[in-house]
Parts: sequence; C-alpha cells; structure tokens
Amino acid sequence: MLLAGVLYLNTYKLKNIKVSGCVNVDEQTIIDAIEERSFSSNTVLLYLSNKFNPIDDIPFVAKLEIEFISKNEISVIVYEKSMAGCVEYMDQYVYFDKDGIILDVSSRIIEGVPCIKGLSFESWEMGEKLPIDDTSKFQSILAITQLVEKYELDIDGIKFTPENEIILIHDKITIELGSGEYLEIQMMNLGSILEGLEGKEGTLYMKDFNSDNATASFSNK
Repeated sequence: MLLAGVLYLNTYKLKNIKVSGCVNVDEQTIIDAIEERSFSSNTVLLYLSNKFNPIDDIPFVAKLEIEFISKNEISVIVYEKSMAGCVEYMDQYVYFDKDGIILDVSSRIIEGVPCIKGLSFESWEMGEKLPIDDTSKFQSILAITQLVEKYELDIDGIKFTPENEIILIHDKITIELGSGEYLEIQMMNLGSILEGLEGKEGTLYMKDFNSDNATASFSNK
C-alpha cells in the first residue's frame, strides 16, 4: 500500500503554472521562483511546502497563493505590495507604502509609482519607516496618489519644496499646487487643464485654484 501511494503521488508531476495578479512583477519571475522551490516537480509536495514555508522573498510580492487546477497544473495568485511612492538613493529606488514603511529596493523605476523628491534622510532600513523629518508628508503622498488614481491622471513625480509646498511633474510640465489645502478640487480639474497643454513645456500655477477661484495660469519655458 505504501509503494502504491508513492507511485500514485509520483503521477502529480507539475507541467504547467498559471499565474494571475501580476501588475509590476513579471510573470516569468514568479514561475522561476516556483520552479526553484524544493519539491517543485510535484504539485502536492509543492502545495504543502508553500503552506508551511511560504515563498516570501520575491521583490514587490507580498504573498503567493497556490491552488490546484489538476494533477499537473497549479494556479498561482500573486498579491503585490501596495506602493505609495519611491525615492532615489545612491542610483537605486527605495519603494515605500502609505505609512512610509520601506517595502523593496530596486535599480528600476516602476511605471505608475511616483518618484518623490524633497524628502531628506541619511539612511534607511528595510521594513522600517523612511526616517524623514516631517512624517505628515506621507499623508500628503497618499492623498495625492489616491486622487491621481481616482481621476486617472498621468503624474511622473511629486516634489516637496523647502516651504512644504507641493509640486507635481507631468511630462515636461511642472505643476505648482501650493500647500495642498485645495488638493481635491485642484486634482479634480487638473486632467482637463493638462489636455489643453498637451505637448507644451513650462509651469502650471494652481496655488490659488479652489472652488471660489477656478483660475490657473501657464508659463511657457
């Protein structure tokens, strides 16, 4: 019976891996990580191995969920880390979440994750909060990224001036928003304003743009 069980277990040969949930992580990276795993040739042993010792060392991935499809095929659902922004540090990009917790470091810039400038720090530690002087800036970054997603805006970067005013970068246009007091109304109207400035280079002034004063001005570079 034991021999029969072993022989039957050997029929669970992994031949196909179906990956879903990837946005910033390449699917082949997930497949390679699975195939490098102990017992990766057997679907049952791979499933059990991941249950007791989950794969948790893939950059930008929070966790993997492995499910059976058949004897020879598994489904891997990828849950990526939620990144609010990144800062450049010694030719690399340090990615952090909405609370400023450092998630990963990479030499590549990930599309859709804004690069933040104007955050001062001397060192950092993986899994710890980015040690900046004014932690309230993380709330501003979160608010901006949520509004960028809500209004489907194309923003390349966020910058904080020494006076703590907010500047956004869109292609070759610099957008001055001021203190962020009117952020919701500014971002709500930014998309339509940028449509009219397509292909131009310069500075868009929106510091006083609010519900009572819906006026913005543009200066060509």
